[in-house]
Amino acid sequence: MKLSVAVFTMALSSLSLPLQAVAEPVREVRYLGYATEQSSGRYLYTEAHNHRYQGTRWLGGKIRYLAPDGSLLGEKTLDFSADPYIPVSSYRLINPAYEERIVRVDAQGIRMEKLADGKLTRKTLPRVADQAADSGFNAWLVDRLDQLERGDTLSMRFAVIGQLDQYRFRVRSMGKTTVAGEPALRLRVEPDSLLRLLVSPLEVVYGLRSRDLLYYRGVSNILDPATGKAWSVNISYRDKPEGTPTKLPTP
Repeated sequence: MKLSVAVFTMALSSLSLPLQAVAEPVREVRYLGYATEQSSGRYLYTEAHNHRYQGTRWLGGKIRYLAPDGSLLGEKTLDFSADPYIPVSSYRLINPAYEERIVRVDAQGIRMEKLADGKLTRKTLPRVADQAADSGFNAWLVDRLDQLERGDTLSMRFAVIGQLDQYRFRVRSMGKTTVAGEPALRLRVEPDSLLRLLVSPLEVVYGLRSRDLLYYRGVSNILDPATGKAWSVNISYRDKPEGTPTKLPTP
């Protein structure tokens, strides 16, 4: 998913005209993600993405999570108008019933809510440098791909709605690869603390031409209804894995 922050202006000073903002048109981007269970390779669900961009800036969008039979597992909405890396967001899971929200983003803090087991809890997290939350994690990485490709190790503060807290993570390159014919960069994301002894790292792969997320390996935000725990998944955003349903949703 291509992201950055740019609004261009043009001054026609030679004609003594006032400044006029030249905004790029808003475009819609649709695509699918194919999620399989890490341990078995079993197809679990499809992500149907529908997002809006202006130039390379991600404005917001919607993600639907659908079972192989097409039934809805959950959905998420995103709005990046307040911050390019911290969206106002709403995530709803149907079974088990669960909700997460970022309801306010401003200079004072990030207001979060979680509804689990019928209990609503809220917390406001302070703003800090190099901060991201929810899907803004992806935008933060895309804007720093050049640094990561050079070999820099970066640190970020990631706000986790489900925990109503934020944690320090580090990101580093694991080398280059090729995905669906495109040169790509493999990244490892892990807690920048002793939490890494308890939490498995994430692996993500980004296209170096497209700047798109091509592959994700880590914890899902979809819960196994049998255990109530999050799946450990591989998600491909290019190649369809074995077991992909014949009938897929429209993004």
